[in-house]
Amino acid sequence: MRPNLLFVIVVGVLFAAGVTLLLERTLTRVILGLALLSNGANLLILLGGGYGGPPIVGVTAESRMSDPLAQAMVLTAIVITLGMTAFLLAMAYRSRVLTGHDEVQDDAEDRRIMARAAHDLGPETEDAQPDGPWLVLRAGAADDDRAPR
Repeated sequence: MRPNLLFVIVVGVLFAAGVTLLLERTLTRVILGLALLSNGANLLILLGGGYGGPPIVGVTAESRMSDPLAQAMVLTAIVITLGMTAFLLAMAYRSRVLTGHDEVQDDAEDRRIMARAAHDLGPETEDAQPDGPWLVLRAGAADDDRAPR
């Protein structure tokens, strides 16, 4: 039994969209990306289980049945994903209430690494860097100092 090409394309689109959303900095998009990835994985498991009749003895011939283990695994994964998504949504809501936004900020260690890298590059190469999303801190700046150079 060969999987339907349309389902394989849908799995690829779900994985691609999920990974793209996971790379965003807002928590709601990360949660949506996780949901898309889990749905893509569930569909992939179902495709691996075979495409055939219902796995009921007496209704379908044994050679034409789909694998019931894959269906049971997907049902379990759906329940686990629902619980995980509800928990992550609650955490994102709490984070939004506390901070006023749902964007993930850089932590202090990231800022220290970037400041150390800017210091190691020296003054001649720091000016050549284009302005962009990377924040270059002054050498010796405090951790809470976020002013760009």
